[in-house]
Amino acid sequence: MRNISLIFLLGLGLSTKAQDVVQYVQPLAGTAASTTSAALKHGSGTELNANTIPAVGLPFGMTQFSPETRKSETKCLPPYLYKDSVLTGIRATHWLSGSCTQDYGSFTVMPIMGGLKTKPEAYGASFSHKDEITAPNYYKVNLPGYQLDVEFTATLRSSMMQFTAHRADSLYLLIMPNSDQGKGFVKVDKENGIVWGYNPVHRIYQGWGEPAGFNGFFYLKVEKAITNHGTFSSTGIFNTDSIANQKDIGTYLGFKVNKGDILRIRVGTSFSNLEGARKNLEHEITNWDFSALTAKNKQIWQQALSQIKVETPILKDKRIFYTAFYHSMQHPRLFNDVDGTYPRFSGNYQLEKLSKGNYYDDFSMWDIYRAQLPLFELLKPELINDAVQSMILKGSQGGWLPIFPCWNSYTAAMIGDHGTAFIASAYTKGIRNYDVNEAYRLMRQNAFESPSKADYIKGKGRRALDTYLKYGYIPMEDGVPDAFHKKEQVSRTLEYAYDDYALAMVAKGLNKTADYTELIKRSKNYRNVFDPKVNMVRGRYINKSWYEPFKGNAKEPYITEGTPGQYTFYVPHDVPGLAALMGGRAKLEQSLDTLFNGGEYWHGNEPGHQIPFLYNYTAAPWKTQLRVKEILANEYSDGPGGLSGNDDAGQMSAWYVFASLGFYPVDPVSNNYLLTAPLFDKITITLPNSKKLTITTHKQSKDSGYISAIRWNKKAYAKNFLSYEKLKEGGLIEITLSDRPNKKWGLSL
Repeated sequence: MRNISLIFLLGLGLSTKAQDVVQYVQPLAGTAASTTSAALKHGSGTELNANTIPAVGLPFGMTQFSPETRKSETKCLPPYLYKDSVLTGIRATHWLSGSCTQDYGSFTVMPIMGGLKTKPEAYGASFSHKDEITAPNYYKVNLPGYQLDVEFTATLRSSMMQFTAHRADSLYLLIMPNSDQGKGFVKVDKENGIVWGYNPVHRIYQGWGEPAGFNGFFYLKVEKAITNHGTFSSTGIFNTDSIANQKDIGTYLGFKVNKGDILRIRVGTSFSNLEGARKNLEHEITNWDFSALTAKNKQIWQQALSQIKVETPILKDKRIFYTAFYHSMQHPRLFNDVDGTYPRFSGNYQLEKLSKGNYYDDFSMWDIYRAQLPLFELLKPELINDAVQSMILKGSQGGWLPIFPCWNSYTAAMIGDHGTAFIASAYTKGIRNYDVNEAYRLMRQNAFESPSKADYIKGKGRRALDTYLKYGYIPMEDGVPDAFHKKEQVSRTLEYAYDDYALAMVAKGLNKTADYTELIKRSKNYRNVFDPKVNMVRGRYINKSWYEPFKGNAKEPYITEGTPGQYTFYVPHDVPGLAALMGGRAKLEQSLDTLFNGGEYWHGNEPGHQIPFLYNYTAAPWKTQLRVKEILANEYSDGPGGLSGNDDAGQMSAWYVFASLGFYPVDPVSNNYLLTAPLFDKITITLPNSKKLTITTHKQSKDSGYISAIRWNKKAYAKNFLSYEKLKEGGLIEITLSDRPNKKWGLSL
């Protein structure tokens, strides 16, 4: 048996001495309110919660499985909160990790012992965190009131659950579609031990409450013979095989168990149809060996997490790093079945089929174009290619490139047009195995054209494009009424300027000279909302007058989730131009100092994520190293409250991954990564085509955090950035760190 295990491990490319990095992942991190100082000062309400869940599944999977402590699919309410102490089931969830959106197409399985109960307040089971075991591939909890152990593991689209009774009694499984609208269907086939059903998906934001054009399907197989069964709803319990379109529907399965008996179920999920859920299950889970499946899923996570190996004697830093890396691999979400079938984007229950690759959705694009997607441009370019192809398919099927595609629908959530920024970033890196011309057509349409009023209201096209094009900024008179985020005119102007720059880079590559010239001109529109009298961005009217009164450190209606002082630095494509507006590099440095020294930097809001790296554009790059080190230490921890705000589909976590490695993509489209001091003693990144990038640090003392010298493949390296072209080839980067700043290093950008 030992020889078989050794062969299995070697077949996965692992040795028996390989470090178990899965052990460092803490899935409960981010399930409690943030405890960081910046979050407590600048965050409020749901922004204080990271909104992650202890998700069990595989990287970028279709469905995650999570313990459930909160019923419903309510916006900004994750299925699991650390402060809760009552379990209401195991949820097959499509919650956007770390978001403030909503779950959709989900269902819950709840095991209970004793008499049948179908009301959550009756069947909910008390539990303690000390009785939980959490991992990316596995979850276990003991329910003392039921004398029952609950365990589950999960693949890309399917799960196996195992329930162990510690007393002889009746065991019931409640299987419930989680529709807040009283919709859905569930049916029992007792003779074959099968339950199937679906939960209709509905839109939020633009088109709120309307059908999204597809369902969350499930197909569940029970290992043991069913003793009795029935259905229920909010109005009662019924002796029927199926139930549909009532409030709080579900089915129950009854079994007689002895002490020590184990009941197992397998369940497949699909967004396409019941047959897809069945095929997904049969493809991914072929037997009832729970231990073997759990071990297999662990090895898949081990392989994924081991793509970056960090070495440090500080276990806390390893825990934070690998937890962040795990959170970075929750999205985008796989949407197609094993045979390539998926629901048409923004469709009406039509199905499409891929001939190759995978189709993905749930792009929290305003967040993840910054660091989460760029992380995998380095690590998994094939995944990024599929993601770009998915965006193109959405645009072709729906008529417009979506701004923020979630639940396979248009949303117009948040601001900007960062699907363009994402595609441009992939394009400039040579990730182009898709129809580039169609991608450009769709991006250009968003940048130059407005849809019909009906399409615009449904979420298609850039918000407030007309006034942006007319004035070179979005004036205060335009309240942007047909959007979830209304107003926020200055933030929109800044972000459109970046998107115009991003599209200009693609236009340049395709020799579209006229478009390039126009877009580069528009990329300077950030200047139109910068007021040199206050040295910050500011709301502006059509007549060019400024919004009064000016409050630089207050949340203003023309800024998205932040202050003018914070958003002033969102010019990632032209930091030298911003510095010139301020009066030069020294003034940029002074403005950055004022922000940080005044406690106004807020790490919990994505538009600020590039700010600490902007010192690299000044005569004091060492201050980037200082500020990043402070953020790594103060805004992340290894407890349940260890994230400084919504993780937003992994963006907050991806920032940590990049920053702790020592480089960050302030402007992903540029292909440059600004340098800072790595957190770890040694880093080994396995790149595509088996190339390796090794980063080593030589420290003056254990607390050294300032770069004094860098060698790249044994040659002195004086610049304070690295390029994608260099990184993807691998090699050795040696960084000497000192206790005091070397104020002459890194002045060459």
